[in-house]
Amino acid sequence: MSEWKKICTLGEIPSLGARVVKSAQGDIAIFRTARDEVFALHDHCPHKGGPLSQGIVAGKTVTCPLHGWKIGLDSGAAEAPDEGHAPCLHVKVDERGEVWLDLKPVATPCIA
Repeated sequence: MSEWKKICTLGEIPSLGARVVKSAQGDIAIFRTARDEVFALHDHCPHKGGPLSQGIVAGKTVTCPLHGWKIGLDSGAAEAPDEGHAPCLHVKVDERGEVWLDLKPVATPCIA
């Protein structure tokens, strides 16, 4: 069962950046790419728990600011040779530009 919650508008997420949402599951990072695609991951790198929301977004990846691990925004998976996974959540943007987050964790891929 989905638990959709309105988070913000697309314009409230920096392009090539993230916005952090507090939840009962912990911090969730909502990312926006240069093409206005939106993804949601738990805000913890699978390596050492670094804040992914403070990383650099390029294409559909975010680079952890602590040790440079690249995490796929659409899967939560670390890029080889690194291994690990950041849990992801479904996120969508409606026709009014409002960003909605499903607070129920999902398997890959992360998009709705």
